[in-house]
Formats: sequence, C-alpha cells, structure tokens
Amino acid sequence: MDTEAQRLLSSRASCRTERSNRSPRYRDEESDVSTNSKGIKDPPKTVLRKGFIRLVLVFAIAWMMLILFALLFHLWSCHTSISFLSALCKKDSKFFVILDTMGLTPKSQHRCPVPVADDPDAIVIPKRTPDIIPKSLTYVLEDEQANAKEKSQPLFGGHQSWIERENSFKLNTTMKVHCGFMENGGAEMDAVDVKYVKKCRFVVASGIFDGYDTPHQPSNISLRSQKLFCFLMVVDEVSLDFIKQNVTVREDNDGGKWVGIWRLVTIHNPPYDEPRRNGKVPKILTHRLFPQARYSIWIDGKMELIIDPLLILERYLWRGKNTFAIACHKHHKSIYEEADAIKRRKRYARPLIDLHMKIYRYEGMELWNPKKRTLSDVPEGAVIIREHTAMTNLFSCLWFNEVNLFTPRDQLSFGYVVHRLGGEFKFFMFPNCEYNSLFVLHKHTREHSSVVEWVKSLDEFKGNSSGLKESRGGLGLWTPYPGDLNSVKLPSVKRASPSG
Repeated sequence: MDTEAQRLLSSRASCRTERSNRSPRYRDEESDVSTNSKGIKDPPKTVLRKGFIRLVLVFAIAWMMLILFALLFHLWSCHTSISFLSALCKKDSKFFVILDTMGLTPKSQHRCPVPVADDPDAIVIPKRTPDIIPKSLTYVLEDEQANAKEKSQPLFGGHQSWIERENSFKLNTTMKVHCGFMENGGAEMDAVDVKYVKKCRFVVASGIFDGYDTPHQPSNISLRSQKLFCFLMVVDEVSLDFIKQNVTVREDNDGGKWVGIWRLVTIHNPPYDEPRRNGKVPKILTHRLFPQARYSIWIDGKMELIIDPLLILERYLWRGKNTFAIACHKHHKSIYEEADAIKRRKRYARPLIDLHMKIYRYEGMELWNPKKRTLSDVPEGAVIIREHTAMTNLFSCLWFNEVNLFTPRDQLSFGYVVHRLGGEFKFFMFPNCEYNSLFVLHKHTREHSSVVEWVKSLDEFKGNSSGLKESRGGLGLWTPYPGDLNSVKLPSVKRASPSG
C-alpha cells in the first residue's frame, strides 16, 4: 500500500510541475477562451460559430424588414394618383416581376368561403330598385331590313344597322332597342311553358343545347327557396330527346316536363346555326324569356348549384344594394388577352376574332389598366345574378346585340358594353374564388366542336357551300363597317398564365 500511495503522490506532483512549466504563449491562448453560462470555457471555434449565427440572424431580420417595406410601398403605389408610381402595380412592371420571382406576390385562390348569411328564412326581401335612366324600356319587335329589294327571312336578333347600334348606347329616359325575339325569328316556347313562367318572380335559370349535358340537381336548397324560386332549364329539341334517353323525365297533369326540381322549357326553331350562340338567348336575355321575373340567377348547364339562391341574392345584390353581379375572370383582365386565349384554344375562327377586336379597338376600347373602376373587363360568365331593372335589362339587350352581331364569345363583349355606357351601368364584380365556391362543375357529356373554330383565314369563308359561315348570326362581321379598319393594329398581349 505504501508503494501505491507513493506512486499517486508522485503523479500529482509531476502534473503540478507540468502546469507550472507551460509557456506564456499557451497561457495567453488559454485566457482567450470564452466562458459559457455554466462557467465552462468554450473553444475558439464555438465562439466563431456563435458570432456567425448572430450575423446571419441580423441579416435575415434586415432582409425581412426590407421586403415588408417593399410590399407596403407597392400596396401604397397601387392606390396613389401619381402615374409613375401607380405604374408599378402593373404585372409587366420590373418591380412586380422581381416580387413575383421571389414568390412574394399573392396567388389567386381557386376556392374561398362565400360570405353568405346563415338562415334563408331570416332574410328580408327588399323593395324593388326604382328605375331612373332609363325609366321606360321597350323593344323592337319587327325585323325591318334596310334593303327592301333583298328581303330575307326575319332574324331573331334583327337586321340592326350600324346607326341603330350607335344610337342604342345613348342613354335617355325612354328607350327602344333591339333585344332579340323578333316576330317569326325563332325561339318559341310551348304554350304550357309560357303559362307556367308567367307566375315566376324569382328564377334560377340554366340551359342545355345540342345535347351536351343532363340537368344537375341543386343542393342545399331551403324549403323557402323551393317555394319562392322557379328552377327553369331551357333546352332545344335535340337536348330534350337526349335527356329523355339518359334520365327520368316526369310529366305533370298540365303537360309540363320535370327532371327533379328543374322544369324543362323547350325552345323550338333555334334561332342560330351555332349551339353556343343559341345558348346565349336564355343566358343573356333571361328577362325577355321570362318577362315576369324580378330576380334571376343564371348558371351554365354543366354546373350543380350548391348555395341556396336566396342567400346568393342577399350576398351579391341586396347587401351591397347592387342590381347586377358577375365574377371576374380567373386569368384575364383585358378583352384582348381573352381574345388571344380564344384563338390559341381554337374556340372560334381566328380571323373573325381579330376582326371583332379591330372594331372594338377602332371604337376606342383600350387595354384594361388599374385606373379603371372595374376589377376586370373580362367576366366569368357562367354565373350571372340580376335584378331585372330597366338599366340591367338595357345592358343585357346591348350585350346580346354584340353577341348577335359579332362572335358568340360573350366575354369579349361584356367589357365593351360597360365601356360604351360610360360608367352609368353599376355592377358588382366579385372574386373568382367565390364563383368557384357557388357550384360543382361537371364535365360535358361530349366535347363541343364546330368547323368554324378551325378556320385560319377569311378566304375559307368565301361562298357558303362549305357551311363554315353562320347564316343567321355574326352578320356584323360581314356587313361593310363604316370605318377604316385597315389601319387598326391590335395591341400586343402576353399570356396571363400557362392555363389561361
């Protein structure tokens, strides 16, 4: 034991001697080592690492503050009256591109909650909006043709002259305009349906033409709305036969035809060659097809309504004291952007789309810009919510007249008619994400296709033996225009999105 104890004492003594003999340089390095919160000294690498982390945190905070300042400045510049700063809002501005590259620009939602009321039974229906301008609106019912020597069969939309078209945009207290439904022009209803729709004051309307869909039953409809609303599905004879073959059609004691909640209203002698153009009759001229209606909600035939219609009227009309509501397009704000997309997707003849746009350009239709009072010039027209006032009826007539004269792509004409009325037509354009929350979208039973959509040049329309040229619609594109369109150059546009 004594020997072992001696060894331990000797070892401790040698350690003391070693520490005392360390060089001053080693002692200086040891003194530079920091001490942590627990009194344990940190090595130099740890000190450097902590300093680097602090530096990174400071830099990140500064960068976030810079980004926040940039976003606040961008938001302010969008609402300022200074033209140079307001230009920063534009999607093609360098500032916007930089923010978009960094992923800092807001992305549009596909669906968002619709802020509707909770209880349809608690909604109070307001008094009708008074008519101011125009106070009285009547319609041209006989198709008067300018050239008496070349009398042709009356057209549903009439042979409207360029002068008549121009005068129709001039607002007066009393007005008379073309608005479809010319005598012997087609689109007649069965007597039993005419009698039925006379009792309809609140209407949910839809339409199926050329057998592209079958009716989809609305859901979440309250008992009050079931009693208050007429659910009217406008169909042609081809679609009626198709529906009978695929779903159960019930016939009541008066001869009315029903598919679930939908009353089928058959249109005989479709007024146009093109099914898409036929579909614009109930969509845009709802007030003419159902003249006793005070309010209407239009939904396209491939859609299933999932919100109570009374809640829709309260949300989009009555809450904001509006008389017309429609959603904005998801991708496009300018009609020229929409026209470009239509041509790319071959949704109508390219040269006719260009001719349509040249006429609008000649007549002063500019590209959409943030200074306009409207959210967009291009609507998502599958849902239209209306109070049938004289002004909204006039707007619908003028909108339809453009569809009748030019191309059936009604999204191109909507913003133009708003422009021509000079701000007198007030409407509510709501976010596209709300539009997508009003319904469930179903696929067509088959894809629509027309040879007109594939035409690449006006030469292909020469003669009418090929059947490419519509004989009863779009005649404004074939009637000599009273202005020089040769010098008109369409504005260049950029593709709004890969899917747009």
